[in-house]
Amino acid sequence: MKKTLLTILSSIFLLTGTRLLAQEKWDLVRCVDYAIANNISVRQADVQARISNLTYEQNKLSRYPNANFSTSTGTNFGRAVNPTTNLFETTTLLFQNYGLNANVLLYNWNSVKNGILSAKYNLEASKASVESAKNDIALSVATTFLQALLAKEQARIAQVQMQQTRARLVDTRKRVDAGSLPELNALELESQYAADSATYINASTTAQQTLLTLKATLNLDAAQPFDISEPPVSLIPVESIGDLQPDVVYNLALQTQPKQKVNDLRIKGIEANIKSVRGQLYPSISAFGGLSTRFGSSNVNTIILPGTYGTQPLGPRVNVNGTNYPVEFYGYDVIQSKKNLGQMWTGWGNQLNENFSQNIGIQISVPIFNGASVRTNYNRSKLDLVNAKLVKEQADMQLKNDIYQAYNAAVNALQRYNASKKTLEVSERASVLAQKRYEAGLLQTIELITNQNNLFRARIQNLADQFDYVFRMKVLEFYKGQGLKL
Repeated sequence: MKKTLLTILSSIFLLTGTRLLAQEKWDLVRCVDYAIANNISVRQADVQARISNLTYEQNKLSRYPNANFSTSTGTNFGRAVNPTTNLFETTTLLFQNYGLNANVLLYNWNSVKNGILSAKYNLEASKASVESAKNDIALSVATTFLQALLAKEQARIAQVQMQQTRARLVDTRKRVDAGSLPELNALELESQYAADSATYINASTTAQQTLLTLKATLNLDAAQPFDISEPPVSLIPVESIGDLQPDVVYNLALQTQPKQKVNDLRIKGIEANIKSVRGQLYPSISAFGGLSTRFGSSNVNTIILPGTYGTQPLGPRVNVNGTNYPVEFYGYDVIQSKKNLGQMWTGWGNQLNENFSQNIGIQISVPIFNGASVRTNYNRSKLDLVNAKLVKEQADMQLKNDIYQAYNAAVNALQRYNASKKTLEVSERASVLAQKRYEAGLLQTIELITNQNNLFRARIQNLADQFDYVFRMKVLEFYKGQGLKL
């Protein structure tokens, strides 16, 4: 049974180590880059930035003239005005119109110019929002990455503790079998070995769970093989706490943090929009011009035959000096026939040429009353500005509080790390002395186990405090604008 326990635990260790060695390991840079490329929030922010860019490009084009071409072709039935003769006709009329119109804004109190400027600031704010989203995901990934590193290191320490206990158990078992030590010594070590094995299994499970959490943060498939590189925490560079004073970090963060840039740009965009809307309250001057022509044709073909002059016996007469003279009239015959569709298009080019017309002019538009829509937009924009300034003030206050809290946490973490480091040094010296006394038969097994457990807890606590200190310092470096690097 004892050999079976040793075999099972050794197999678990070997299988775990083989699986990890076969996996490609990701460093922090790769994790952050992958998360940024696949994070939905970042992609949404990028889409919004592209929408803002479209708005900006559209606003820039509003400085140029508008030009529109139109044409229409149709048929009128019944009594209608012939568009070419302007006479009423009761017939079927084929008509066609062409028009080319253009207008250009000459002056509107810089409303268009400020509208373009507002769209430009909004575009820059949207781009800064993308960077802000990237920063958020980078900080989240770095936090989870360091937690995974800590869990893996804790599992490694638990593994070393288990192996050391196993080695003592093997040595003690030999001495018990030789009769130099009582059976109780071996039983106590077997119990400790089982406890250390359970601790190692729990630590390994926690390490795997933190890797799953990191994979979820990266939007990786949970079934995909994944592991991270393990840079020694002692080699991770950190700045001196003296170089990360909160007031200095805060002043730098106001200039470098994307969220603060977003708020500043939003305010500038609203200020430009206020000027743009205010310009719409005043008259505007624009020029216009146009070209047009038309074609019209009836489906009736009328032919007038030559006639002759004559009188009618009972027709009207004119009295001249007492004598009645008959009134002569010119008589002619009219022949009408229906045109087919092809005949109705006869003369199309001549009519378009003869009906060609042009127009050009200046237009002044004076807003008098339009439901107070422009005035309402103007007042709404001013309130938007007040709200944007309040958002900036609140965000700056929150940033300052976060930085001061991060600084206090970093100072506390440094003090705890220094204390736990001293504790570990003392525990290591005590462990060496305890091992020598145990080998000399001057220390009970249970006392050795207690001493080793104290050393294990000191190592775990020192490691946790060291990781916490590094993380707190990295947060301050992040606020300072130095990014995240391990």
